[in-house]
Amino acid sequence: MGQKIFIILVIVVVCCIVLYGYFFSKKEIVKRKLKNAEHKKIANFKDGEVSKIIGDIEFVEEPLISPLSKRICSFYYVLIEEKVSTGKNSRWKTLIEEEVSSKFLIKDDANYAFINDQNIKCYIVQDERYSSGFLTDATDHLEKYLIKKGEKSEGFLGFNKTLRYKEGVLERGEKIAVFGKGQWKEAALLNLPKKYDKILEITASEGSAIYLSDDPKTTLKKTKKYNSVKRKSRHKERYSRH
Repeated sequence: MGQKIFIILVIVVVCCIVLYGYFFSKKEIVKRKLKNAEHKKIANFKDGEVSKIIGDIEFVEEPLISPLSKRICSFYYVLIEEKVSTGKNSRWKTLIEEEVSSKFLIKDDANYAFINDQNIKCYIVQDERYSSGFLTDATDHLEKYLIKKGEKSEGFLGFNKTLRYKEGVLERGEKIAVFGKGQWKEAALLNLPKKYDKILEITASEGSAIYLSDDPKTTLKKTKKYNSVKRKSRHKERYSRH
């Protein structure tokens, strides 16, 4: 009986750890915040308001080249992990995690917004993945990136480490969702080209951060209120049929 109780407790603890990691991971926190936030078009933003905007990426300076997939972008996120074994158990240890951004605008119809704050929580979809390990050497450009960051794909006695590589980028024209506080400013005051005239500056609201993601689930423009009205109208139609 005592052994069964112990096994049940172990299972419960493991489940709690998994659920905690899922619901409170950076990815899920950002997605949940953006999915639940009210959407407002840039043109309708008033100074000091806090809401979510949705728009397309527009470059305003020399774009970046992502290190793993060599894509032209305004932002890239790289995560490289090593599989580490300890006895019967194994886990993924982070070797490199990097976020790099250039200046970019968010276009919504004929209006633009600009993120002007370092306090950002973001989740970028990691749509490029690579791996190296037993019988699979890292490619030359992956090896060069590892060396640049002070790491190697080989370990003890020259054997390959088991590595996985993930990369996400924000490309020109890609749709993103951003949550923050808006303030209308002249483009020149933000060190942006004057041709953009007035731009909505996005900063972190007090006690919060800017939330950003390109996950399609966060870039839906329908709000809960809209969906609620839609459901009510469907109910009325059902009742009118009887």
